[in-house]
Amino acid sequence: MRIWSIHPKYLDWMGLGAQWREALLAQVVVQGKTKGWRNHPQLNRFKEHPEPLRAVGFYLHEIYKESQRRSYNYNFSKILRPVDLVEKIELNKGQIEYEFELLQGRLKERRPEKYSENLKVEEIQPHPLFTLRPGPPERWEKSYWREQENQGE
Repeated sequence: MRIWSIHPKYLDWMGLGAQWREALLAQVVVQGKTKGWRNHPQLNRFKEHPEPLRAVGFYLHEIYKESQRRSYNYNFSKILRPVDLVEKIELNKGQIEYEFELLQGRLKERRPEKYSENLKVEEIQPHPLFTLRPGPPERWEKSYWREQENQGE
C-alpha cells in the first residue's frame, strides 16, 4: 500500500487510479470495517487525525478533483465524508522528496512522457491534506530507512 503524500497531479493515470483505490481502502480501515491493513504505518496519519474519516474524505476529494481535471469518471459517491476543509497533517519535507523520487523511478519505465513532465517541477507540492515541516523522510518509510541503514554499514 502506498498513500502518496505528494500532490496527485504528479501521478500518471495508472498511479492516480491506484491511489483512488488505496484511499478507498484507507476509508474502510479508519471505519474499523476490515481486519487487514489496520496496522499499516501510512494509515496511522489518518487514524491519529482528530477526525479520521473527514481526513480520508478530504484526501479522496482531492484525488477526485484531479480525476475531474483529467476528465476521468471516478465515483464521487464512494467518498463517505467529502469535505473541502480539514485540519492539515504535518509531514516532513523529506517525505515528499523521497516519494517524488520513488514515483519518478516508476514513471521513467512505465510512462516516460509523465516522467519528462515531472522533470520540470521546481518545487514539489504535497497533497493538500499535508503541511510541510523540515525533516527527512518519515520514520514509517521503511524502504528509505532500510536503505540508509545499509549505507551506514
